[in-house]
Amino acid sequence: MALNLIKEFKEFAVKGNMIDMAVGIIIGTAFNRVVDVLVKQVVMPPLSMLTGKIKYADRKYVLKDAVPATETTEAVEEIAIGYGLLIEVFIDFLVIGFTVFLVVKFMNRFRKKAEDPKNKTVSTPKDIELLTNLNDLMQEQNELLRKNSSL
Repeated sequence: MALNLIKEFKEFAVKGNMIDMAVGIIIGTAFNRVVDVLVKQVVMPPLSMLTGKIKYADRKYVLKDAVPATETTEAVEEIAIGYGLLIEVFIDFLVIGFTVFLVVKFMNRFRKKAEDPKNKTVSTPKDIELLTNLNDLMQEQNELLRKNSSL
């Protein structure tokens, strides 16, 4: 039982699934930092300038004002809904979503070129090439059968 588990884990690790996942997490973490800087240092300053130098992270809707402590009462903290940070996080989401969309679109374009058996500029994977040849042979065979059956 334990040997099977070790064997399965070894196959999982060797096949690259774990390595691919680790690379994805590392790149995702670095990408998160890039997007964070992009939004806070590139997108938000012009947006703040256009809206009268408003810092969006500081924007909030105050439900109850803070009351400072006096000799007879304790201090009461402000209760507020901080919607400005939500705006910044939403902009982060849009930037990330759009970037991922562009990357996937770009990768799909290359995948389609690689899978096109008639495209000679990109080497076609063997399995697709074999399936294409098999498909062509089946079409030829069907045409021959149609010709023989019509005679």
